[in-house]
Amino acid sequence: MNIAVIGGGVIGMSCALHLARAGLKVRLFTEKKLASGASGRSLSWLNASGPWPDEYYKLRMAGIDRYRTLYRNNPGVDWLKFDGGIFWSDQDEVLELNAIEQRRGYDSVLFQAAGVNQIDANIDPAAVNAYGIYNAGEGWVSLPDVIAHMAAEFIQLDGVVIEDAGNTMPLTDAQGVVQGVSSAQKGEYPCDKVLLACGPATARVLAGMGIDLPDGSVLSMLAITQPSDHRPTVVLNTPRVAMRPNPGNTLAVDHSWYTDDIEQDENGNCTVPDSIITQLLSEADHLLKTGAPLALAGYKAGWKPVPADGFPVLGELEQAPGCYVAFTHSGATLALIIGELLSWEITTGKPHPMLAPFRPGRFKHQ
Repeated sequence: MNIAVIGGGVIGMSCALHLARAGLKVRLFTEKKLASGASGRSLSWLNASGPWPDEYYKLRMAGIDRYRTLYRNNPGVDWLKFDGGIFWSDQDEVLELNAIEQRRGYDSVLFQAAGVNQIDANIDPAAVNAYGIYNAGEGWVSLPDVIAHMAAEFIQLDGVVIEDAGNTMPLTDAQGVVQGVSSAQKGEYPCDKVLLACGPATARVLAGMGIDLPDGSVLSMLAITQPSDHRPTVVLNTPRVAMRPNPGNTLAVDHSWYTDDIEQDENGNCTVPDSIITQLLSEADHLLKTGAPLALAGYKAGWKPVPADGFPVLGELEQAPGCYVAFTHSGATLALIIGELLSWEITTGKPHPMLAPFRPGRFKHQ
């Protein structure tokens, strides 16, 4: 069986690798370079925190489990760590979230501001609200690095990566059945199945096939700092800044309060005013004990993939047999498990029960 995967982010690469492991002939098409889209600007906090429905919580926990397996098989890498996460907000929100997490059995410990340095010595207790939550089982991953890691194995398995393919679309016959793909720069490729994992472009690609998928994608930005000797080891999620460690002794920093200030030109290129970057790094400085201000190494801005109802869209399209879709905002946490389960569906022809709540067809009933 020949498969074409459209999308060079972490979900596309995970799907391609799992399909190649199953012995299929796989070509991955990406518009530009691997990790050049949303995966290259993701905070990539590995977690199942939040008041999620049970089926989504279980999928996220399975996603974390697969990263733990990856970490076990690659000890000592600097692009995947499980050093925990800290969250704080107003007191009522913190207490409510802690209660939800504890009822679910999620590792969630309430702490007072004065005790934060028992968790991480580089956080300033004065910056913490009255209470915070420590989730010791959480982690982070650098998606460009894990994509490169998976791509190396994919190529060893005779998978083919086609970069700079330009806009790539599925080809269908008169009945809507998938016949292959057509890329703007690399031409047509006949195949048996197609898997779309093209992030925020998913709705646009499907619209070109006459299929409507409600899209809630938003603009976002991720800043990377210069190396810092006093960076925290935990992921931090706070009212004004979120940050995590990053390879090279740097920090990845983002939040959502400035999204309306992200500017996009007619070619789709996104920029952020210098004043926003300055303020975001100042907010990050406020959390840390070190007196040396963080310095910017660079940033990336663009669209973050978000389905309209906030939950993953996974599985075969009823309107285009043989065409599968993987569209979600939680790509970092879910990438490995999505690749595994969608590969299983494609190779066996059977629906996996864990993906049942996330089928594309659910939007027809809303």
